[in-house]
Amino acid sequence: MTATSAISNTSSSASLSIQDFLKVLMTQLTYQDPLKPMDNQEFLAQIAQFTSLEQTQQMNNNLQVLVSNQAAQQSVGLIGRTVNVATDAGPQTGTVSSIDLSGSTPALTLTTSTGTLSNISISQITSIR
Repeated sequence: MTATSAISNTSSSASLSIQDFLKVLMTQLTYQDPLKPMDNQEFLAQIAQFTSLEQTQQMNNNLQVLVSNQAAQQSVGLIGRTVNVATDAGPQTGTVSSIDLSGSTPALTLTTSTGTLSNISISQITSIR
């Protein structure tokens, strides 16, 4: 196993952990040329790059949570409001009667003059009255 194959095996997962980084580092140390050992600056640069990658992944996760919370907050403000939505059957108008927050995005239920529309996403709303 080389350092390159260890890196390619590691990058197949969705995210890297400190354990993955340590495996790559140990593989590099195992297979390095004893007459030309890796420089301390190279180690520090790799650690800094990994730390930066890990912080970027954490920031991305936090942003996803923030966007999800914001969508939920916006959707709660729609209860009782009349909205126009774009559906496969064409534009519809109805009053938001409930919101399902159990999925990854809020799903609205509208009461229209012809019945009830379920699983309407916020992105389908064209106007709010």
